[in-house]
Amino acid sequence: MRTIAILPIKSFGAAKQRLSASLGGGSRQALAQAMFSDVLSSLRNAPELDAIAVVTANPAALMAAVRTGAVVLDDPVEAGQSAAAAIGIAHALDQGFERALLVPGDTPLLDPRELAELLMRCEEDGVEAAIVPDRHRTGTNALLLAPPDAIAPSFGPGSLERHVAAATEAALEHRVEGLASLMLDIDTPADLAELATRLDAHRGRAVQTRGALRQIERMHRPQAPVGH
Repeated sequence: MRTIAILPIKSFGAAKQRLSASLGGGSRQALAQAMFSDVLSSLRNAPELDAIAVVTANPAALMAAVRTGAVVLDDPVEAGQSAAAAIGIAHALDQGFERALLVPGDTPLLDPRELAELLMRCEEDGVEAAIVPDRHRTGTNALLLAPPDAIAPSFGPGSLERHVAAATEAALEHRVEGLASLMLDIDTPADLAELATRLDAHRGRAVQTRGALRQIERMHRPQAPVGH
């Protein structure tokens, strides 16, 4: 089953506003870019994916996507994750893909092996809509749709319930898949603290994000007093 991953990325400078109380604009931008790089790398290493499309208007994301061989789709309006996902879905249908994985750019712990298992399992079981919840089990951190327009994406608060309801209404074979490496997205200081804890337990994962967090920690470390 030909499968494309769709990765919407808004401008790094506008990303992660809910972290503004604890991180300055430069740190938020560096963190968003690092997380995107790690997600893109994980998608490239998932053998069950046939293509990756990055939906963005961000020059840095565009260049990173081109370097990895991903297709770049312009998102000039940046109307949100659902609207960007719709751009990717239209491309998937136009190019004849049978299935689309919608995944956000702020899930840096994504494990390509775990993702590959999900893709194989859903194909074998004939699943038309797989919904990956966030760690609070209220939002949606990924959608796997066969065909790509099986349901219309509706990301944001409460989206897990909306996506399950849409799949039920469309009489699709669907299920909620609690994929461990995809359930942590980074929006709040609490998410950031949880990420740091999980990175300690997974030494080889999310290399770019790990480096960005180290740099942020160095910037925020209290300076030792200068001796006289």
